[in-house]
Amino acid sequence: MAADPIHQFQIKNITTLGEIGGVEIAFTNSAAFMLAAVVFTAGGLVLATAGRAMVPGRVQSVAEIIYEFVADMVRQSAGEAGMRFFPLVFTLFSFILVLNMFGMIPGLFTVTSHIVVTAVLALVVFFTVIIYGFYKNGLKFFRLFVPSGIPIYILPLIVFIEVLSFLSRPISHSVRLFANMLAGHITLKVFAGFIVMLSGFGIAGWVGALLPLALTVALTALEFLVAFLQAYVFAILTCIYLNDALHPGH
Repeated sequence: MAADPIHQFQIKNITTLGEIGGVEIAFTNSAAFMLAAVVFTAGGLVLATAGRAMVPGRVQSVAEIIYEFVADMVRQSAGEAGMRFFPLVFTLFSFILVLNMFGMIPGLFTVTSHIVVTAVLALVVFFTVIIYGFYKNGLKFFRLFVPSGIPIYILPLIVFIEVLSFLSRPISHSVRLFANMLAGHITLKVFAGFIVMLSGFGIAGWVGALLPLALTVALTALEFLVAFLQAYVFAILTCIYLNDALHPGH
């Protein structure tokens, strides 16, 4: 079972909380790591801001860098008006980044490798855009689907494409994060399995295992980069989608 690259993604019950309508409600390893990510992120920010100083220490510097990084992302993608959504974007970025980094630690669980988790996060963004878009713009929000300057004879086709593209956002938003994390960890597991398998063939096997070992080290470094980039991509797409709610006109 240890060589199974899929086994690492198995959701396991830690404790059963009860039943609702015959459906078992349990506290799982996935829920435990999401809770740990919330505690880690909130605790880190509280620690970083508890002793605020004009000359920041290391922890405060890290917190300020992350804050400014996300704030610049929001301003550049959605304008100054987009800063009202800064708490949402900052929360999503921090939550996903910490979960991705947890998954890089051997023996820990990769929560973002499950489509059910990434889909819920994407739907939060999707419905936020719809609700705020209608709240702020009313029926003018539908201008999002009617680009200006389009000839009338192809307008129905363009509107159809725009609506279809809008409705597919939660799918692409969630699958991108889920697929990258899932594929990366499976690849790491496969190459690590080659090392163990080849090492069982004595001296020749150890020599042969050097190549998959080098690839595993390189892929691990790449996966750390991917873990950050996927959190960034999810956050920047969130900003772009929120910009449509703020400025639905093309």
